[in-house]
Amino acid sequence: MKLSVIIVNYNVKYFLQQCLQSVEKACKGLSSEIFVVDNNSKDGSVEMVQELFPDIKLIANKDNTGFSKANNQAMRIAQGEYVLLLNPDTVVEEETFKKVCNFMDAHSAAGGLGVYMIDGKGNFLPESKRGLPTPAVAFYKIFGLSSLFPKSKIFGKYHLGYLDKNETHEIEILSGAFMLMRKAALDKVGLLDEDYFMYGEDIDLSYRITQGGYKNYYFADTKIIHYKGESTKKSSVNYVIVFYKAMVIFAKKHFAPGGAALFSFLINMAIWLRAGLAISKRIVERIWLPLVDAIVIYLGMMAIKDYWSINVNVAHYPPFFMQVVVPIYIGVWIVSSYLNGGYDLPVRVSAMIRGLLSGTIVILVGYALLPEDLRFSRALILFGTAWASFSIAAIRLLLHATGFRKYRLADAIKKRLMIVGDAEESKRILSMLMMGGNNNSFVGFVSDDNNVKDDASMQNFHLGDTSSFADLISVYEINEVIFCGKNLSSSSIIAMMGTIDSSNIEYKIAPPESLFIIGSNSINENGDFYFVDVANINNPVNKRNKRLFDIAMSVTLLVTSPITILLTNKKIGFLQNIFQVLLGVKSWVGRQSDEEKIFKGLKKGVLSPAMMIKSESHESTRERLNALYAKDFKIWNDLKLVIRNLKFLGE
Repeated sequence: MKLSVIIVNYNVKYFLQQCLQSVEKACKGLSSEIFVVDNNSKDGSVEMVQELFPDIKLIANKDNTGFSKANNQAMRIAQGEYVLLLNPDTVVEEETFKKVCNFMDAHSAAGGLGVYMIDGKGNFLPESKRGLPTPAVAFYKIFGLSSLFPKSKIFGKYHLGYLDKNETHEIEILSGAFMLMRKAALDKVGLLDEDYFMYGEDIDLSYRITQGGYKNYYFADTKIIHYKGESTKKSSVNYVIVFYKAMVIFAKKHFAPGGAALFSFLINMAIWLRAGLAISKRIVERIWLPLVDAIVIYLGMMAIKDYWSINVNVAHYPPFFMQVVVPIYIGVWIVSSYLNGGYDLPVRVSAMIRGLLSGTIVILVGYALLPEDLRFSRALILFGTAWASFSIAAIRLLLHATGFRKYRLADAIKKRLMIVGDAEESKRILSMLMMGGNNNSFVGFVSDDNNVKDDASMQNFHLGDTSSFADLISVYEINEVIFCGKNLSSSSIIAMMGTIDSSNIEYKIAPPESLFIIGSNSINENGDFYFVDVANINNPVNKRNKRLFDIAMSVTLLVTSPITILLTNKKIGFLQNIFQVLLGVKSWVGRQSDEEKIFKGLKKGVLSPAMMIKSESHESTRERLNALYAKDFKIWNDLKLVIRNLKFLGE
């Protein structure tokens, strides 16, 4: 047997399905076997593999064993001359496996091989080729010198930026996302070190392969998509800690005591530095705009107060007014705007204004309840609202006009969508998007289908053929492309992505006969995939409102528990659920079980939209009811479910 492909999966069902479809195509004409090792996923991955890919060798673990142990499970029984470790969030070209195996056949000294990887936007991933992270290399990376001088042979050794990405090179370290190894080399140097739970194991094994007398190569003559490159993790504090601690394990294992001590010192310094920077960055990103808003509103209120007291209502306002009262007003406005989605991206001025008006109502109600001596002019509240609305709108328009960071007006960034595929599949995808509430502007489709002229409904939307792909992107100002996986090869998709040198275009792939569309912008968590039936629950305002409802309902039930507990079937469970919902472990209304977690937006619930359906034969119906609930989410629906099912709140 020539090749054994091993894929370790954990809760990425949709990515895995697409990956396996591309892998099966790439294995045609090649003596091969495919392993999927599932680390106790809760998203239905195992069931999907069993149903759609019955010939694949599935290892379903009952717990999360980690990346190294899971891969080793399959490598110990693999029969291939070559063993490939492949991430589930990848797409390979049809000829990828044949090309890499032929290269290994022609280079007997080759022990391992990596390939040219791109992210979901077509950008080259620098982790495709890496150097050994010696103490010096680690120092340059930690303190940013490798980023400042990526092409330097001294400072750019971590990602070997001085090597041409379009040429094949001998390298030191392979990426675990695509790690092809000679079985004979593994038999000599050993498998993955299971002391590594996540990260670092690929570095360790790559180094041992070179120490065993073999060479590692970066192979540029084939490309793969790796949706979630390293950029997805760098902002995570957990990633920083886990990754750099893995480097400490590597140093203690392979470096001399002095070098290991220096490396460990640098790594611990990096952990504190990077973690501190990540936390600080997150805090600053969340508070800087509300702080700017508060300062601008405060200055405006000061000017309004001075003008009003001098020219209209001659009165003395004590320092207490500007020191305490106005900050309270501003706090109410800011919090109300936040709850109404005023600080969500993309920017919606209407949400901000709605929040300010809601806050004003709260202020006026509170004003009416205050003693007479604390009631300052209502006119100042109203003028303050007007100033806040004007100034905040102006700030948002300025941010949009200057192109500052991600602050773009929602109406101005409506995506122009193009579908690539035949007419029939394009219509299917377009109808899916419309049913899912996608508001992007559909420009047309690109197809090499000669029968397109026979379809009257699509004639006017046919933009051209795939040979004009790059020109059509430019002419029609397209910023989102959906490829039809049914009638396009992976290699043609990757080739078309490579013709555009722009990070402003989002690419997605619609697998055949599927109700989901996969894409990624590598950083945004919500960009991992689009499941068209379940979009609304992930709206930031809805997620926040649902959480507020859960808290309010929990507090209400707790206060009234001497009465409401009598209405429930299970008293102890009722009290447990109250505190679990308060802590965010559960939601009052959500999915019924871990196995029914078909999307990220819905927590496990005490109640479920599909709770009355118990039979396993109605699994599809249950999932559809959950999906419909998520698509058309309303707080009112949660309230009705809770009131109608009080007796089940202890379940």
